[in-house]
Amino acid sequence: MKRQNRDGFSIIDLVISLAIIILLFGGIYLIYFSILDVINNSELRSEAASILESRVEVIRNMAYEDIGTEGGIPSGSISQEQAFSFGSTSFLINTTIRNIDDPFDGTLGGVPNDTAPADYKLVELQISCPDCTRFIPMILTTTVAPKNLESASEDGSLFVDVFDAYGMPISGVNVHVVNNNVTPTIDLIDATNSNGVLQLVGVPTSTQSYEIEVSLDGYSSERTYSPGDPENPNPKKPHATVAAQTVTEVSFEIDRLSEVALTTKDIVCSPIGDVDFSIQGTKLIGTGPDVYKLSTSSVTDGNGQKVFNSLEWDTYSFSLTDAGYDVLGTDPFLPLVVNPSSTYNLDFIVQSVDPRSLLITVKDSADGSLIPGASVVLSKTGFSETKITGRSSLEDTDWSGGEYFEKEGVDVDGNPGVMELELNASSTYTTSTVSWLVSNTLDFGSESSTFYDFSWTPTSQPPQTGSDSVKFQIASNNDELTWNFVGPGGSPSTYYTSSGEAIWEGHNDNQYLRYRAYLSTNNEFTTPTVEGVSIDFSGICVPQSQVLFTNLDLGDYDLDISAPLYVQATSSISITGDWQQQEILLDPQ
Repeated sequence: MKRQNRDGFSIIDLVISLAIIILLFGGIYLIYFSILDVINNSELRSEAASILESRVEVIRNMAYEDIGTEGGIPSGSISQEQAFSFGSTSFLINTTIRNIDDPFDGTLGGVPNDTAPADYKLVELQISCPDCTRFIPMILTTTVAPKNLESASEDGSLFVDVFDAYGMPISGVNVHVVNNNVTPTIDLIDATNSNGVLQLVGVPTSTQSYEIEVSLDGYSSERTYSPGDPENPNPKKPHATVAAQTVTEVSFEIDRLSEVALTTKDIVCSPIGDVDFSIQGTKLIGTGPDVYKLSTSSVTDGNGQKVFNSLEWDTYSFSLTDAGYDVLGTDPFLPLVVNPSSTYNLDFIVQSVDPRSLLITVKDSADGSLIPGASVVLSKTGFSETKITGRSSLEDTDWSGGEYFEKEGVDVDGNPGVMELELNASSTYTTSTVSWLVSNTLDFGSESSTFYDFSWTPTSQPPQTGSDSVKFQIASNNDELTWNFVGPGGSPSTYYTSSGEAIWEGHNDNQYLRYRAYLSTNNEFTTPTVEGVSIDFSGICVPQSQVLFTNLDLGDYDLDISAPLYVQATSSISITGDWQQQEILLDPQ
């Protein structure tokens, strides 16, 4: 028998072959169009060069006094921006012309003094192709000198200096100069040189009429202002004056912009949205009356956030203007010093407004640092309240309407805001069992919480109910799943039986907490009651060196402030309105 070979291409072979062919022809295709692109770009640049050369010849054949730009310095008949067509291609030429004060014969105001500083003109032509994809602008520069000797000029010079927050010059800054009080009018845009200076020579004289504005992408801006404006009658930097045969120098400070992200939240880091506030810097653009460069009102969004992404370097004050909230504190402290090219996060810790609130801030007198754990006692006749800086309280005061996790034998709806035993069928209270209620989960905002005291009201119960008729246990975790209720010492067989007991330290560094309330009575006609539960804690959203007293009466109060390793301080304050604040400095021992 004769064996026949029937060799062929497999699918894999076919796919590989097609891929090689595609790569080969694709590469050829790309190379071909790259060559076409290079040729086209070369032709465009040749056309652009021809246009520039023709424009230079036109300028060289103009009368010297006509060589200038419309609205520019020197003034002339040449457009600052002009379109040209070469075949089907449209080009754009930007023309800049400057008078140059050559130091060969002295400078204006120098030694020797050059009374005719406009020695010659520098002409710069920049051509671009707006509709071309990869055309790089071309620049051609030439000088034009007068035919005859120069004569003394009645014009002046305007030098614009631009430097940053540290006094370093900034090159390439856009300088916009406008003067509508001279003929012809001036409206030019130029840029500072490598020394951060734009020198305009041969400038027509004019009194407080040169409007100047400097700007650069990513930087703040600065400008002059018109004297007598109703909104800024006495500007610190009025429009510039140019006098005959003098140099007017105007300096501006700009620098890179910064970002401040402001968030309004409560003590457990939950955002609070739609909160009104104001922001004001310290830089003045006018005096008598003072006019601030930045002074405005704003509001946080529904997520409690407002981002200022174009703030210039300055010291800013932020004030809460929302009548519905009080400030518990800020992080960092205000005012906020903003440096160039920086990013800051500013947290406003707020709570619902209480009448006549007092915010106390405690700092180290030596370096202004925070002092957490300072005891602040506010008192007057018949009143005394103590708060600890760096601590706050989370309260649970109403369990009606299902505001709990689970319960047995406890009534929370018969008397809303009060937790008590349920009545049985005979309208009495059971004396043979212990009833209980487990709270909803309390979120303290972070895993770095520290817990201090566990309190409830009322602090004592009717004697008929028996001893320990109200007691509690606490469970905590970071997963909202594992709930092991324990008492002091971390034992499931111990209970918190006295209001104000210290919370077992094993609950620290947990974000979530629940408590279980146990109610019992020895008298079938008397029930124990709980009207509120309070947990003292510290966390990342609790102001570290501030405390807020609320619901105060009008009048004079005494303040006693103490902290470990610091000298005790005393002060006084008069409560005269709804919200006040005071800063206390403690001396180190």
